[in-house]
Amino acid sequence: MTLTLHLVRHGRTVYNTEHLLQGWCDSPLTSEGLDGVRATAEALAGVPFVAAYASPLGRTVATAQEILTHHDGLDLTLLDGLKEFSFGDHEKAPEEEFWSEHSPDAVFGAVFDGTFPGFPGGESGAAFMERTRQAFARITADNPDGDVLVVSHGVTLLTHLARVSMAAGQGPLTTPLPNASVSEITVSGGRARVRRVASDPAGHGIPGGVRPGFAFPPQAA
Repeated sequence: MTLTLHLVRHGRTVYNTEHLLQGWCDSPLTSEGLDGVRATAEALAGVPFVAAYASPLGRTVATAQEILTHHDGLDLTLLDGLKEFSFGDHEKAPEEEFWSEHSPDAVFGAVFDGTFPGFPGGESGAAFMERTRQAFARITADNPDGDVLVVSHGVTLLTHLARVSMAAGQGPLTTPLPNASVSEITVSGGRARVRRVASDPAGHGIPGGVRPGFAFPPQAA
């Protein structure tokens, strides 16, 4: 038996286009974002999904519902564990200003290690890592075979992909995830492996491109 997880990042949102930090806060898909999700939905139309999961935030639910228009009769299960990392009091902050004050490598390296204490009003790295681990453990336990749709967020999906990739000896990821992109993990015989990362049916690409030396989890210099 082989389980294939099709991991879809939500479509482009208003806050994405305004370059505002978006964790637990939410904003709707833009018209361009919805078009991108529809392209991804077409690309996944022939996949015989046996189950579908999403973060309960509006942008992920809207993305999942659009994909499921091609899959009649399939219910959508919402899991809090699939929510994005919480930036606490920094939610909706301008990204450029925020990341000029906080090294993304330092923040996400500590989040992945479970040592990040959390931003004020947010969650710790340990809490984030544990809730996402539990969410994917439930999905895997409930679906030992077949194709499963999982719609979530950039950091959440990168974290799980990296967790699997590092455990399987495949090394760190080398690209962020575009909006509406599709990545895949296979699980067979209790062993998980990353099969593909950041397929981009929507053609959105990475805003600003991939910075030189990008790796997730961040690697020590």
